Amino acid sequence: MSTPRITPGRFRDLGPLNWVFARGAARVIGVDDARIFSTLGRTRGVFRAWLHYSGRLMPFGALSRKDSEMIIIRVAHRRSCDYELDHHRRLGKRAGIDNDEFARIIEGPDAGWGDRERAMLRAADELVETDDISDTTWAALARHLDDRRLIAFVLLVGQYDGLATTIHTLRIQRDTRA
Repeated sequence: MSTPRITPGRFRDLGPLNWVFARGAARVIGVDDARIFSTLGRTRGVFRAWLHYSGRLMPFGALSRKDSEMIIIRVAHRRSCDYELDHHRRLGKRAGIDNDEFARIIEGPDAGWGDRERAMLRAADELVETDDISDTTWAALARHLDDRRLIAFVLLVGQYDGLATTIHTLRIQRDTRA
């Protein structure tokens, strides 16, 4: 990836709250700098609002952690977002996604999944590719998710599709292990 368009911020750029969050996140993740947070943290209050919104989708969303991670990994793969793949490989493991499942998520909806997982992966693919879900795929997804979770699904895919766009456009560099 090329040079970052906006470099990760320091204390002065982030302010005390965002700096503490970014430093704490880096420590928890085990990286020198959680660049997504130290870059987006430059927006100050918008960053904190974004964190709240993101947290309400995952990990505190209507979908299970495993379902959320599966969707995020698929979106990151479809968008070629290695930054998110790095983070969600680790978070996915915590949610119960082993290396075999991770590889099958990357492979796609037809990689030996049951109807539920296949429907979620196919719907994520369609949203990323066409900004919509076909009626057939929607019906398959609706067999497994109630209205609240269907809405959460669409919001989660949109959130991580938008995040991949942000990471790519700002040229945020992958984190390095501390």
